[in-house]
Amino acid sequence: MITHTSHLPARFGIEEEFFLCRADDHAIVRKPSKKFLRECRNALGSLLSAELLQSQIEARTAILDSPDAALEAVTASRGKLGRTARTHGLCILSAGTHPLAQWREQIASDALRYRRLFEDFQIVAQRNLLCGLHVHVEIAAQLDRIHVMNGVMPWLPMFLSLTASSPYWGRRDTGLMSYRQSAYDEWPRTGIPRLFSDETEYRRYIERMLAVEAIADESFIWWAIRPSAKYPTLELRIADACPDIRDVLCIAHLYRAAVHQQSLRLQRGATIQHDPVERLIIEENRWRAKRLGTKAHLIPAGGSKPIELIRVIESFAVECAEAIDELGVQQAVERARTIAREGCSAERQRQRYAAARERGIAHHQALAEVVEELVHRTQLV
Repeated sequence: MITHTSHLPARFGIEEEFFLCRADDHAIVRKPSKKFLRECRNALGSLLSAELLQSQIEARTAILDSPDAALEAVTASRGKLGRTARTHGLCILSAGTHPLAQWREQIASDALRYRRLFEDFQIVAQRNLLCGLHVHVEIAAQLDRIHVMNGVMPWLPMFLSLTASSPYWGRRDTGLMSYRQSAYDEWPRTGIPRLFSDETEYRRYIERMLAVEAIADESFIWWAIRPSAKYPTLELRIADACPDIRDVLCIAHLYRAAVHQQSLRLQRGATIQHDPVERLIIEENRWRAKRLGTKAHLIPAGGSKPIELIRVIESFAVECAEAIDELGVQQAVERARTIAREGCSAERQRQRYAAARERGIAHHQALAEVVEELVHRTQLV
């Protein structure tokens, strides 16, 4: 995706995972046709990827260097996927979970990597009926990616609060705003990364894991943020998939600003403190975010009293002001404020469900209305 060939700051890329659904009733598709997948490949080329389950698909952008490029790329990829799907009686849905889907019915993708994952992880892999939003941001060659990662980690729960979109699982309300995060915790090497001193120490860990054959390659590290195994980037992985394209771009730009701000600090000789207690606070905040979404009160770094999400966003805007200005992503901050005021996708889903039930609609059909709204928001590009 990215190589060190440009002086543009913090080049980035976006990866979106989607559920494949039938267009008529929006039920999840267990096994799409080979013709459909071939036409998707023709439309998106190498920017299309299979996922662990055949009912999912991933679209990536090329290397991006501006908000305008990101809007164009994400709009184009969703549009191409959506149009191709419609010719086959299908549609795409972007959310952390599909409210009506049943994990027991899913089929693994044919790729050797995914077959091996199913063999190794069994029911954990079968239950991975989850979609996320991933963002890669380039790190300058002279910087240590672990140092940047440690500086960005306190903001991870904020990204989850803003994107939480998985309150329903197996046709029931989980009581969580991001059940995807809880389900994903069944996997090893997930959640908030351990604190490494630098990339040398991180590489020692990877080499040890490879030597004892605990992992097949570095990509089997699935933390909420990680150094990419393929590109000179830091990859954000904590975010739920976002139905609304405005939220996709908001998170991509905020994360890019966070990475760029930490890079600027390091380039000027600052040091990032490695505090194990603060790492545990980040983990506590992740729980609060996945439980309550935008209603979560998060514990600020070094602080003793939890604060509302809007105040976290304001702190972010102050601490990353230089990067926000340089990258021209002020609109992303405004969008984050709007999400904090109006609620994340999970809250909108529950509101849609409650409204249907108040009209006397049965439980299953009320969930179907939630799915219909998710499909509409996904395809509204």
